[in-house]
Amino acid sequence: MAAHRRPRQRSLGGSTARTAVTLALAGAATATAFEGTGNAEPQLTPAQVKAKVDQLYQEAEEATQKYDGAKDKADTAQRRLTSLQDETARAQQKLNSARDALGLVAAAQYRDGGIDPAWQLALSSDPDRYLDDAAIAERAGDRQAGAVTRVRQQLRDIEQLRGAAHVELTALRSRQAELKREKSAVTGKLDEARQLLDRLSPQQRSAVTADGTTARASRSAADARAPLTAGSVAATDSRAAAAVAYAYAKLGSPYVWGATGPDAFDCSGLAQAAYRSAGVSIPRTTYAQINAGRRVSRSELQPGDLVFFYSGISHVGIYIGDGQMIHAPNPSAPVRIAPIDEMPFAGATRVV
Repeated sequence: MAAHRRPRQRSLGGSTARTAVTLALAGAATATAFEGTGNAEPQLTPAQVKAKVDQLYQEAEEATQKYDGAKDKADTAQRRLTSLQDETARAQQKLNSARDALGLVAAAQYRDGGIDPAWQLALSSDPDRYLDDAAIAERAGDRQAGAVTRVRQQLRDIEQLRGAAHVELTALRSRQAELKREKSAVTGKLDEARQLLDRLSPQQRSAVTADGTTARASRSAADARAPLTAGSVAATDSRAAAAVAYAYAKLGSPYVWGATGPDAFDCSGLAQAAYRSAGVSIPRTTYAQINAGRRVSRSELQPGDLVFFYSGISHVGIYIGDGQMIHAPNPSAPVRIAPIDEMPFAGATRVV
């Protein structure tokens, strides 16, 4: 009987093994190539980086104005809350004094046995003074009743103050939460812009952040003291001239979002500080500043007018004449002079 033998299996060897290994490596390389292609970040040109950074700065400026507005409202809510707390403390002190006075009267009546004043006078050893003493006792009773009424009113007043303080505390917490959200939005945009700029060489970064006006970003002390006649047009109002002079003095100051000076500014912070130095109070944000005075057309611009940009009214500068303004651009550029044509013009306001 023939023995049954298991068929001998052929091993992978020689050219067959080499072919399999080659295919496996090729497949792995292909997979790696596809994976790398899918995850690789596109290399942006300096022009593309500039466009992206400009967009991020604009978005950060919008978030900054929202932050400034929320901070202004939070500060107002905090002042109101502090005032209400102080008023409540004063009212509580008056209430405590009134309660102490009533307590003394109650204690005296208790010591006297709680006898009605009329009976006490009737049993007096000096009847001749009865009528006069009776009148005094009646007035004393009226005063006590009035004191009780005042204490009750003071209690109601304190409850109202505490209710108002609770409302302000709720508003303050809401503003603080809004501040946190807007701060996160601003820092996120600025961090993204910073990361894009960090990819560039120093020369490329300088080209991206420069606008051709850096040579005019400073002014000598002698020039700063000279009469301000920006171009061929002078500020017609002394307060507007003072605001322009302040802006000139701050050329080269760093941009810091949320800052209102004296050493750093955001765009609306510079406008507010400039007019504050001239004795004029204007709102904190661009959204409110555009309504802080009389609207003027572009053809009517005079030095000291506030000029606004973008459809969302998210940027402001101080006009100085000849189509130029002083503004705080963004974190990559200090306070400087720039043409008003470099951004989409949205409107202008004459504050004084």
